[in-house]
Amino acid sequence: MSEPSLAPLIVIDLQTGMFDGRCEPPIHDAEGMVARARALIDWARRSGRKVAFVRHDGPAGDPLAPGEPGWPVWPALGQAGDEPTFAKSVRNAFSNSALGQWVAGQGAGEVVLAGAQTDFCIAATVEGAFAEGLGVTVVSDAHSTLDTPGETAVEIIARHNAAFTEAGVTLVTTKALTGS
Repeated sequence: MSEPSLAPLIVIDLQTGMFDGRCEPPIHDAEGMVARARALIDWARRSGRKVAFVRHDGPAGDPLAPGEPGWPVWPALGQAGDEPTFAKSVRNAFSNSALGQWVAGQGAGEVVLAGAQTDFCIAATVEGAFAEGLGVTVVSDAHSTLDTPGETAVEIIARHNAAFTEAGVTLVTTKALTGS
């Protein structure tokens, strides 16, 4: 495992379509998610960690399709010009080999994950990071999703946090990680 201080922050699928409510409801606790994601991004920058964004490229006609209004990284996150965006078209962010190469280029043996959606891209990226041989920290209150007919977003998040722990993920809250 690398020095924990090298672990980059990877912000997954926090795109305009997850917040603007134009095509589907905003993700659970959207305003809180933005505040916590901003706190994490600021923490990463202050501590000298790198930050990368992952953007889902949906198929034509999808609200997250390239060029659609919902596709860009949510501007309120304040992505810096030198912070890369890695595209993906499946749930696992590590399906884009350039992300794995970028993480390796940081000298990091682990990653810190936050973003959306808990039950899809966060869960698949946890598995993808493990397949890459990386240690994984998930910020337990900085990933979100939508309610389903059978389960609320809060229940989905809690169930996945428990499953992440069982799988060997380190769970930490935004406050514990950032000190604020």
